[in-house]
Amino acid sequence: MTGIAEDEVLHRIENNVSWITLNRPEAMNAVTWDQRERVIALLAGASADPAVRAVVVTATGKGFCAGADLRGGPAAGAGAGGERVAGDVARMIRLGAQRLITAVLDCEKPVLAAVNGTAAGIGAHLALACDLVIAAEPARFIEVFVRRGLVPDGGGAYLLPRLVGPQKAKELMFFGDAVPAAEAERLGLVNRVVPAEELEATAREWAERLAQGPTRALAMTKQLVNASLDGDRAAALAAEATAQEINMTTADANEGVASFVERRTPKYLGR
Repeated sequence: MTGIAEDEVLHRIENNVSWITLNRPEAMNAVTWDQRERVIALLAGASADPAVRAVVVTATGKGFCAGADLRGGPAAGAGAGGERVAGDVARMIRLGAQRLITAVLDCEKPVLAAVNGTAAGIGAHLALACDLVIAAEPARFIEVFVRRGLVPDGGGAYLLPRLVGPQKAKELMFFGDAVPAAEAERLGLVNRVVPAEELEATAREWAERLAQGPTRALAMTKQLVNASLDGDRAAALAAEATAQEINMTTADANEGVASFVERRTPKYLGR
C-alpha cells in the first residue's frame, strides 16, 4: 500500500480496537480508489487478527465521507482502451463500491461508525453498513445519487429498506434531501447522536466495551442478524442452531457459563 494511502487512511490499534480514519478533510473525505483499497485491507486484517476485537470507522475534519472520488484510480466506467463499453460500469461498481460495503458487512468483528459530519452517497452507505452508528450533532446523511441522475449504488437499495422500510427508503432516494443527525436517529439510521466534542469519547467507550465482549459470539450474532432478512424462517433457525453449536466450543462461551454459575463477572478473551 502506498504511503499516500497510509496518510489518507490513518490506522491505529488501541485496547483491542482498530481505528480506521479517513483523512482527506480538504475533500470532505471523498474516498479515492487507494483509500478504498486500504480500508478493505484493514477490515480484512481486523477479521484475521485475534488482537483486534472491534473496529471504528471515522474521519477527520467536517465531513465523514462525501462519496466516491474516482480521480485517484481508474476512470469511471472506462475500459483498458479508455473507451467505455457495455459491462464496464457494472464491473467498476462490483469491484469498487460494492466491495467496500461488503468488507464492512463481512468483517468478523463488530464495526462502529463514528460519523463526524456529512455522509453522502457511498459515504452514507459506508456508515449504514456498520453494525452500530454514532453521529455527531452536525452530521447529516444524503442519498445524493438522484441529484446526479444516478441510481444508488454501493448497496444503498439493499441497506436502506432494511433500516427504515421500503417507502421511507424510496423517499430518501427519490428526493435526495439531507437528513440531519437527530432525524436520522428518529428513523433508525443511527443508534445515538452526541455533541461533536463527545463523538470520539463515546465511540471509544462503545468500541472498548465491544472489545471486552465474547468476540466470536458477537461475530456469529452479526452474521445471523445480517442474514435474517434475506432468508426464510427455517433457514434462519437452522443457522442460529449451527452458530450456537459452533460458539459453544469457544473459551468465551465456557467462561460465560462458568461465571454465571460462580456468580462473578466474566472475563472474555476473544477466543
